[in-house]
Amino acid sequence: MANVLLLDANEVAGRAMQGILARGHHRCIVAPTIAEAWKALHDMVNIDLIFLELELKGEKGTDFLLRLRADCFLKQIPVIVYTATGDHATVRKVLLLKVQNYLIKPYNDEYIFREVAKAGSTSWRALQFEEEKSFCVQMGYKTETLRDMRQDLSASLDKSIPFFTGCVTSRNPPQVHARIDALSDKAEACGVWGVVDCMKELKEKAEQADWTHFKHCEEDLAYARELILFHLDPKRASASSLSDEEKQAQRESEVRAIWMQADVDKSGPMIDGQDVLLQAEALPACPTIDSIAASFLMTADKTAANLNQINDLVAKDPSLVTQVLIAANHLDHDEMTVIDDPRTAVGLLGNLRLTAMAKSLPVIPERHLHLPPITWVHFWMFQMGVARLAQFTARYLEFEMLVGRAHTAGLLQDVGKLVLLKLFPFGFPAMVNYAREHQVPLHEAERKYIGCTTREIGERFGRKLGLPNAYCNVIRWTETPEQAGEDVELVGVVALARDLCLHSHVGFCGDTPKDTAPPLEETAAWRVLRSRVFPSFNLKKFESEAHAYCVELKQTLSGKQSS
Repeated sequence: MANVLLLDANEVAGRAMQGILARGHHRCIVAPTIAEAWKALHDMVNIDLIFLELELKGEKGTDFLLRLRADCFLKQIPVIVYTATGDHATVRKVLLLKVQNYLIKPYNDEYIFREVAKAGSTSWRALQFEEEKSFCVQMGYKTETLRDMRQDLSASLDKSIPFFTGCVTSRNPPQVHARIDALSDKAEACGVWGVVDCMKELKEKAEQADWTHFKHCEEDLAYARELILFHLDPKRASASSLSDEEKQAQRESEVRAIWMQADVDKSGPMIDGQDVLLQAEALPACPTIDSIAASFLMTADKTAANLNQINDLVAKDPSLVTQVLIAANHLDHDEMTVIDDPRTAVGLLGNLRLTAMAKSLPVIPERHLHLPPITWVHFWMFQMGVARLAQFTARYLEFEMLVGRAHTAGLLQDVGKLVLLKLFPFGFPAMVNYAREHQVPLHEAERKYIGCTTREIGERFGRKLGLPNAYCNVIRWTETPEQAGEDVELVGVVALARDLCLHSHVGFCGDTPKDTAPPLEETAAWRVLRSRVFPSFNLKKFESEAHAYCVELKQTLSGKQSS
């Protein structure tokens, strides 16, 4: 996991970057100003790389970059410029400052993960230190001796802070030089070159009688101390490393506790089921995870937005695909024609409508789906897994008319859970916990808490807002395909894909993984599909290839290989 700092004044860009990095299990701290970015760097010594927007509010990103490159500790931290500015002069100026890469917005997941991986291949912090094993051989130290020397240097730096900050008024060059030389010798003896450079800089300031510089040296000395301690113990972390979202999550824990501690077996549902369904129908649009909504707005809100990029976002998110289909079917068109293809829907809506849609999406803070093993990343992996496996299944079963819709149907089949998260953000984790503790299906736990299921919620929401009927049937009947009166083949394909993803642990949707799942031929999904395939169909071969595909999906969706 990488810890990333984004310096960008655009709030939408910040949410988008946080969402993208979360899908790769990375953390992102967003700073809108240079001052806040600088503070974050010194508060969190474990930051691994920086993404930088050059156009800030009243500031220039290049000024921040120049300051970094002049800093004795931070000059080697990887910086990736990701900006809307791309003129030749600016690019040339920035590349001369040795950035890792220069990228043009909007954000691209693949590029971002590639840069994170590149930055992580060599730790910039390790460059501040001589490598432990070889340095011990060279100097004749034992490993424990070197570590003790570095620990002692850290303590000496801490004790020297009052002395150096006091030099602003005391101004005693001989004492200052003696203290600097002593610390520099200690740092050189244990191979901590950042401190050697820092002492050299302080000595130059003292020789120039620039005593005002010493007023601010506490920041550098404290950072050097933390850098050494982190190098000695990489697991070291401070409370300041918590993001604003994590702090807010702590404040919300009391509300979550009400749901988690409720005894619904004795008290009954916490909310009337009909009230829940009415609230679902009242939503103006499909709730979307905040980081996804931000990425979508960032891509759509351009003078010449690239529809291919928009299509790529829509094809990977259950909320976006649901909402573009709803919006497109509200346009003036032949009433006999149902728009069920997301790419067609995006093309019909166009940039202006897509931008307006992006700005009006109800958002779900990603932290509301972060209570391991429930996380947005794992939930998203499951939806994408069902989507891709449903398409694989439709093609394998030679249901050619369903291949296009199967991916979309698989992607949005669990959209009712997102509606629930918007209405009752702390209810879903409680239901998942109940299902796991009592070893019951998740839909039974849902009914215990809210008097209805997320499948009923999703169907009511979809029908009210005008989602195509086939997809509403998929949402409602995927777990009970034999009850689907219409679109039974599409429902069956998605149900089969869902069973396989649960069994193979492709992501996590909240339902209990089916470790002891029955053979496919005994599932409800196969019972509705059996009569619709050729008699010669080899189910065992399909099952084997589907499980192999699940293994591939787990690798692809977790970012361990390119999709």
